[in-house]
Amino acid sequence: MLKDARFQASAAKEGTFIAGYTVIADVGSTLIKLLRDQMTPEPVAQPELIGMASPADKGDLSLSLYLFNIKENGESRRTQMQPLGTGELQYPPLAINLHYLLTAHSAADMQSRTLDEHRMLGRALQLLHDHAVIRGPLLQGGLAESGEEIQIAVESIASDTLTGFWNFGDAPYKMSLVLRVGPVFLDSTRTRKASRVIEREIRLQDKDDN
Repeated sequence: MLKDARFQASAAKEGTFIAGYTVIADVGSTLIKLLRDQMTPEPVAQPELIGMASPADKGDLSLSLYLFNIKENGESRRTQMQPLGTGELQYPPLAINLHYLLTAHSAADMQSRTLDEHRMLGRALQLLHDHAVIRGPLLQGGLAESGEEIQIAVESIASDTLTGFWNFGDAPYKMSLVLRVGPVFLDSTRTRKASRVIEREIRLQDKDDN
């Protein structure tokens, strides 16, 4: 971690931002800010009732966001070395997708609990549809400094597959939304010296020559 922090500081001095290992946490913070800004006071009474937690360990939360899987995004893989402006080249970043469960939890009585949870999920679907791409002031942490944007998709998952994601012991399954966020780029801390051009050869040829 110390090496990664030193690399970020060095890059910052040269005007190049390095996202580093915080990017996964920054995505989570960005999603929570979006949900808190847009889903309170209706249908969720207070921002503090929306947070990161396992659905089985959600405490007093009304809406929990849980990162349950991370996969490499091969389609967005970058292969070119990135110049750092210091005579060094940075190795390509790792492109990943983050997968979340978004689950509603109502504290109402049994007769209205399900309807409350359906209202929260309906508002969340509406919100994520309108904010399929997040950029600008909503971005948190390193994402705000990097100028990147993140894309959110609500995945259509078969019911048996969705219940398979719900692996929380004896906790009964609750209807949840599956979110895919990405591609997110986790920058490499590896660099190498860039070779300098010390000699240039120019050949001129008459266009009439064969």
